[in-house]
Amino acid sequence: MAQISLKSLMNNDAPTYPQEVAQPFRDELVGVGFKEFLTPEDVDAAVSRQDDKTVLVMLNSVCGCAARSARPGTILSMLNEMAPDEYTTVFAGMEKQAVNHFREKYLPGLTPSSPNIALFKNGEMVFILQRYQIEGRNAVEIAKELTTAYENFCSKKNSPEDTERVKNYIETRYQVKL
Repeated sequence: MAQISLKSLMNNDAPTYPQEVAQPFRDELVGVGFKEFLTPEDVDAAVSRQDDKTVLVMLNSVCGCAARSARPGTILSMLNEMAPDEYTTVFAGMEKQAVNHFREKYLPGLTPSSPNIALFKNGEMVFILQRYQIEGRNAVEIAKELTTAYENFCSKKNSPEDTERVKNYIETRYQVKL
């Protein structure tokens, strides 16, 4: 049985959860093409860019009340015609230095919570769905919120190949027919 480590309870940088608990939730996003942030440098390299490209950051978590719909909702949003230039993720409770850096530098003044889904352009947050806006909503509702943001802030258009790849992933992963 997986257990929370003593180090994690002592408020240090050790992961809060055993890797085997977090891995399926990581795989859900990485499997469809999300890039993981493992260090503060990874966060800055993607989010601080000044190239007019949009970067979606999914602050992932093991939370069953919100993350269980946030991950599939974010993946469903990838079927939209307009899309972020890059999809990224960082895992709360796991890569603590990267998460803390992301929260302090890019989400200043916001209560730390997870999951959340934020869209950035030129290092500035232009949209966010926080945990309280995700809880109690299904994946389709979350996808709709995100696609509205994509329409407002993104300039990249998905290729038919990208859309087909995501569609196939969703159908296989979630055993649904789109």
